[in-house]
Amino acid sequence: MDGGANYNPRTVEEVFRDFKGRRAGMIKALTTDVDEFYQQCDPEKENLCLYGFPNELWEVNLPAEEVPPELPEPALGINFARDGMQEKDWLSLVAVHSDAWLLAVAFYFGARFGFDKADRKRLFNMINDLPTIFEVVTGTAKKQVKEKSSVSNHSSNKSKSNSKVPQQQQPQQRGSESQGKYSKTPQKDEDEGLEEEEEDEHGETLCGACGENYASDEFWICCDICEKWFHGKCVKITPARAEHIKQYKCPSCSNKRSRP
Repeated sequence: MDGGANYNPRTVEEVFRDFKGRRAGMIKALTTDVDEFYQQCDPEKENLCLYGFPNELWEVNLPAEEVPPELPEPALGINFARDGMQEKDWLSLVAVHSDAWLLAVAFYFGARFGFDKADRKRLFNMINDLPTIFEVVTGTAKKQVKEKSSVSNHSSNKSKSNSKVPQQQQPQQRGSESQGKYSKTPQKDEDEGLEEEEEDEHGETLCGACGENYASDEFWICCDICEKWFHGKCVKITPARAEHIKQYKCPSCSNKRSRP
């Protein structure tokens, strides 16, 4: 484990790219790879930390031995609380500490390479445009998107109640129809304001794995259990494979089981 110690981003864009990579890795640990993450956080082991790396990988490991460490260290001993809390509460706690660590690492680079006030502000604004790990893990980010438009939400709920057909059976249609669980495709005679509002909402739909926004040129698939949307590439589902899935379960829902 090097924690990215040999990688030193020097510009605002490079630091933000480093932030996004580490964030994506930690989100994977707490969502799509949650079963493996849970098993690795054995309370019988020593103090463990969750690390995210710039290449979007994650690792549960002992803290760095050198003092002071090359980079700020994540929260120590996350494994000890695992069996003393509800799993969702424990994951939320790890998520909060992970958010704090990501900010610490980003602004460590900023301080080390002399970012001025304008650079620090720009870096923070870039980071702040992304939902936090806590928001992704708890579903708060999706709720915030839904609350932005009562009109679009009304249409969304109507669409959900009118159709039980999983949207992943129409993988090639990546426009408004592919977001059927959020809103209906506006008819030609509907007013243009509603159409623009719904398109804005689609653009802010977040992937349940990486937390990134919806993009019209990417294939997405919706879990029929938790109703979260995922990039096909994040959950290893292709459009061709999706056509043969009657009911899609995301990795988190597939791995859910009763735990002590």
